[in-house]
Amino acid sequence: MRTLGEVDVVVVLSFLGLFFMVVVVKVLHKLWWTPNRIQRLMAVQGIKGPSYRFIHGNTKQISAMKKESMTRAMEGLSHNILPKVLPRIDSWIGMYGKNYLQWIGPQPQLVITEPELIKEVLNNRNRAYPKLEAKGFLRKLLGDGLATAKGEKWAKLRKLANYAFHGDSLKGMNPAMISSVEKMLERWKNYEGKEVEVFEEFRLLTSEVISRTTFGSSYQEGKKIFDMMQKLTLLFSRNTFKVSFPGFR
Repeated sequence: MRTLGEVDVVVVLSFLGLFFMVVVVKVLHKLWWTPNRIQRLMAVQGIKGPSYRFIHGNTKQISAMKKESMTRAMEGLSHNILPKVLPRIDSWIGMYGKNYLQWIGPQPQLVITEPELIKEVLNNRNRAYPKLEAKGFLRKLLGDGLATAKGEKWAKLRKLANYAFHGDSLKGMNPAMISSVEKMLERWKNYEGKEVEVFEEFRLLTSEVISRTTFGSSYQEGKKIFDMMQKLTLLFSRNTFKVSFPGFR
């Protein structure tokens, strides 16, 4: 005959066992059953793609392809930069067609490359394609601006942007742009007979133009802000295809 204490222990252990089973079932449902079900349903409709891998989806494949492409130099000058900058899209279009399904962790993503479908999504007349919520480093980088805002706030920001990019407004920016380019070309004279890191030079030029046209100051005055934004961009790019459990970032 069991004592009251033994009964309590058995009840607690039974409860913990049941709780553990429920958690395991929910995790497997989210990380295995649901992704495989979506993958089968999409395949029936003719949309195929790389197979879903447990927990990480295709993120490891994407990271490996990107890393491999960066180790190879492009052969000569060419406008065909897709294999270099987005090797996964270049490879998977050839394997699965212009529209395919990929996985960022357990989250499915439908990649479309057909111009007419892209135009329909961008027009979004029926509001069928909501904006994804920016999270983590991306949210810190973009803030609550035009790219992430929704509804009335987006409409107000869009109206302000239209005014800023009006023809007359852009014409007023010409002197600042010309001055920034002249400054860059003057600096290039010091590189005569040497190689120029064009990517870095044009990054500086862009920052200089933004500083002068938007804030009325030189890049050097806002250098700290631009440097911090560059670090945030680097953090975001490094973590884009990393899958982690909540609380263990």
